[in-house]
Amino acid sequence: MLRSFSIFVFYLLLLVPLDAAFCTAGETKNLPTDYVSLEQRYKQAKFYYNELHTNDSLKNSRKNWLNGVRTFRKIYLSGPKSDFAAPSLYMLGRIYAKMYARFEKAEDLQESISYYRDVSDLFPENSLADDALLAVGNLYLQKTKNPQKAAESYTRIIADYKNGDMYAHASDQLKALSKENGIPLPAAMLKRTYLKNLTNVLPVKYWSSDNYTRVVINASGPVRYSERLLEKDGNKPRRLYLDFQESYIDPKYRSPVPIEDGLLQQIRTGQFTPEVVRVVLDIETISDYKIYSLPDPFRVIIDVRGTANLALKKPGKTKPQPPSQFEVPVSKEDQSIDDTSVADIATTIIVLEDFKKIKTDAQNGRIHRSNSIVSEEQIKGKKLSLAQQLGLGVRKIVIDPGHGGKDPGASAFGLKEKNIVLNVAKKLTAILEKKTGAKVILTRDKDEFISLEERTAIANTNEADLFISLHINAHPSPKVHGLETYYLNLSTNAEAMRVAAFENSTSTHQMSDLEDILSDIMKNSKIHESSRLAGFVHNSLSNGIENVQKKNFKDLGIKQAPFYVLIGAEMPAILIEIAFITNKSDSKNLDNDSFLDIIANDIEEGIQSYIHSTTAHM
Repeated sequence: MLRSFSIFVFYLLLLVPLDAAFCTAGETKNLPTDYVSLEQRYKQAKFYYNELHTNDSLKNSRKNWLNGVRTFRKIYLSGPKSDFAAPSLYMLGRIYAKMYARFEKAEDLQESISYYRDVSDLFPENSLADDALLAVGNLYLQKTKNPQKAAESYTRIIADYKNGDMYAHASDQLKALSKENGIPLPAAMLKRTYLKNLTNVLPVKYWSSDNYTRVVINASGPVRYSERLLEKDGNKPRRLYLDFQESYIDPKYRSPVPIEDGLLQQIRTGQFTPEVVRVVLDIETISDYKIYSLPDPFRVIIDVRGTANLALKKPGKTKPQPPSQFEVPVSKEDQSIDDTSVADIATTIIVLEDFKKIKTDAQNGRIHRSNSIVSEEQIKGKKLSLAQQLGLGVRKIVIDPGHGGKDPGASAFGLKEKNIVLNVAKKLTAILEKKTGAKVILTRDKDEFISLEERTAIANTNEADLFISLHINAHPSPKVHGLETYYLNLSTNAEAMRVAAFENSTSTHQMSDLEDILSDIMKNSKIHESSRLAGFVHNSLSNGIENVQKKNFKDLGIKQAPFYVLIGAEMPAILIEIAFITNKSDSKNLDNDSFLDIIANDIEEGIQSYIHSTTAHM
């Protein structure tokens, strides 16, 4: 009943005055009558075309489809140079293609190809020209089974519409035809000048330990990529590879990078096809991995976790050798990989040894830890630090002075964030080592640039128990001041997002895109412990600073935000914004060495409180 009413409305529109049907008087008085007439008729024709798809009483009759053909043909003939000429020809190509699919008449297929060609031949500057060429190529490929003719149509897109939205589709089809039918790629896809249209993949960086490896692949811009994990096959080791589409890597960056730490053997990078860069990680053991990208600059981060195969490090053991030439195409087994050969990943998450969950068994005098048991005799006779005496295993603390080198961070009143936080970090290191006995590692101990992902990797590869990132805040308003502490989480708070965007050197819009990334990563992050650590450290700082500043101090609280430097941290991790360098009162304190001593002592006391509190909870 509803469909019949729609058809009735369509025919009724043909009888309604044009300005009453679609336009107000104000809209039509400045437009030529013939233009309004064509616009009206084109809309009516599109309406009827949609009905042909959905209305059973219409779509099963070839006569009705021919009525639609006549409507679009009349529109074109009424204005062969109008704005509706190319769209009408394109719609004729679509209608005939649908007719061929429904009624299987060869003449319909030829008519479709002919009309699509008219669009690109008669209106080469029209936005539909490359769409029409792609449609022709697809018809030749899928309906007439003529890959050579299809390649000719796709090649026209490559040659004439390199900035069009159909370029990537045509490029993919040509590469497939080249691989499956031996059709040469067009010269435009092979010339050196064509590389300007490709994203450059830069040298691969990595940080690795026996049970953790972080690989960072930088690129000159955003790029589509896919990954696959392949099991060991003969002499080929188990390997994880990523394919970067529409990409190029300079030959000087293609040499294999040997690692051989028991978890990861080597990284191989090469130009797999003219437009695909492949990065292969030869891995011995793996329990879990995460792959995600971060923007501005665009980079892909791979966190691999597992247990080192120490046997590989012993003399006399022979490792499986990788293929000698990376550029050699993958084997048929690689190309036709099925579900049974893909490793079972991301379902079994590795549980790292957690020294914060220790219980003492009074009956047998043994100390229980997750995944291990240490006898009392093993620790007798050893001089234990306070942390070891407490049984918490806070043996390593990584302090991260933010920014550095070419990245000064926030600046105001002649001060630079990078210098202030490095000063605080060095003071804090000395205090922590003296009072806790823990080993303290700085992500940087001088004025040098360290990427955000490298800072987290330093903490993970050193198997740190705590990660503290130090920063100085800034705000457009000089009146804003105070202390705030963060831990990793999603946030809808605008101010928290602003701070995170600044520290990440990205935009707030890109920050909002992190939800998909973090939602999966944070399932295994120590969010609860991080929030507890943030609470103790923040309260200690707040009390200490308030005693110095009195009424001028403002406690901005503990917040959550997606800071890149905290992503992937395998230990409780927090980021402290000590004060606002853009506030005159705060900046005066930041330029006072005695104030920085207080900050360092307060952070240390907060860490100690966290340690003692954790002990009391056990």
